[in-house]
Amino acid sequence: MQLGVIGLGRMGRIVVDRTLDAGHDVVAFDLDEHAVADAADAGAEPAESVVDLAERLGDDKRIWLMVPAGDAVDAALDDLEPHLDGDDVVVDGGNSYFEDSVRRAESTDAAYLDCGTSGGPAGAAVGFSLMVGGPKWAYDELVPVFDAVATGPDGHDRMGPAGSGHYVKMVHNGVEYALMQTYGEGFELLANGRYDLDLESVARTWNNGAVIRSWLLELCEEAFREEGNDLGTVADRVEGGSTGTWTVQEALEQEVAVPLIYEALGERFDSRTEDPGKFSRRLANRLRYGFGRHDVPRTDDA
Repeated sequence: MQLGVIGLGRMGRIVVDRTLDAGHDVVAFDLDEHAVADAADAGAEPAESVVDLAERLGDDKRIWLMVPAGDAVDAALDDLEPHLDGDDVVVDGGNSYFEDSVRRAESTDAAYLDCGTSGGPAGAAVGFSLMVGGPKWAYDELVPVFDAVATGPDGHDRMGPAGSGHYVKMVHNGVEYALMQTYGEGFELLANGRYDLDLESVARTWNNGAVIRSWLLELCEEAFREEGNDLGTVADRVEGGSTGTWTVQEALEQEVAVPLIYEALGERFDSRTEDPGKFSRRLANRLRYGFGRHDVPRTDDA
């Protein structure tokens, strides 16, 4: 299969590499010429623009967008639109708001697949978890690529019609907020409790057979190993929040109680005040680096 990939940041480059490794052909474009050159060195066919990429693909175009949610997606679609028809497929692998995905699916001539992507740069070696919404025929057409980019056949599925993939990913991120907050609170109690504990050792022990073992807990172990028992200079500032906000807003509209997600979102917002900080939020800050390689605000950054 031939796949066009637009957006060669951390996540987009992983899509390129895993697709190439599976034996497929890739045409790649990014506004950063160096990123295009690097992808070409890895085996992709370089494109000079979105239009050039479209022209290099065959009659039945298969295009994966891995650009920031919002205006960048619409801009790429505007450039592509004159070159697309109903036999083509466009995948949006970013964190788009699900209602934006519904709008794009309705206004785009090509079949539009909204693809929630989880795993982050740290999951490059094993593949992503892909939650896909859109027409079944289009999903079926992309299964060979989804198999390559995901952990395998069990790492992706069609959630339903347009918008459902990004809807499921939105709720996934809300759950992620709550889990990070829960681990943070537990380790804050251990850090300030009755015993002088080695928190890396606690995390490692919990991760071997305990009910609460998980990849996030592995990342807690990594954080304590690399930053120290007191998390060193990691600041009490947790970035992000858009997908959690969308989750809470949707829960209010559907009259579904999500108190843990709501509180975790509130803790993120509260971490951006001048308060000296909480251990739980400092751990959540470091965990975002663990799974997404996001920058870690530190107390010595000022």
